[in-house]
Amino acid sequence: MGIKRDNIVEIKSFDFAVRIVNLYKHMLKTHHEANLSKQVLRSGTGIGANICEATRAQSRKDFIAKMNIALKESYETEYWLRLLYKADYITDVEFKSIYTENQDISNIIAKILITSKNTLDE
Repeated sequence: MGIKRDNIVEIKSFDFAVRIVNLYKHMLKTHHEANLSKQVLRSGTGIGANICEATRAQSRKDFIAKMNIALKESYETEYWLRLLYKADYITDVEFKSIYTENQDISNIIAKILITSKNTLDE
């Protein structure tokens, strides 16, 4: 497929995007909700798309810029997930599972950025 099997953040973000797509389909089918679900679909799938772009970056600075965008998408996704939860569109169990997965990805991206910026400064 196009994912490097040893790139854990790329794998995790792709699997997360699949969960987000399924959440989107669930929201449309169960709640007939399109506006909020499109927001979380866009940001949640944008994480992996930007990571994929970053892994094929033209330079270290380009890599860092794209990973920063992925991190921002992750933070935005966190917002939409919290909103969907507080508005009773997703259950406590659903929220905790997908929210935790998003936080894990955010933490990995943040660590990658710290390392990348430190090596850029050397």
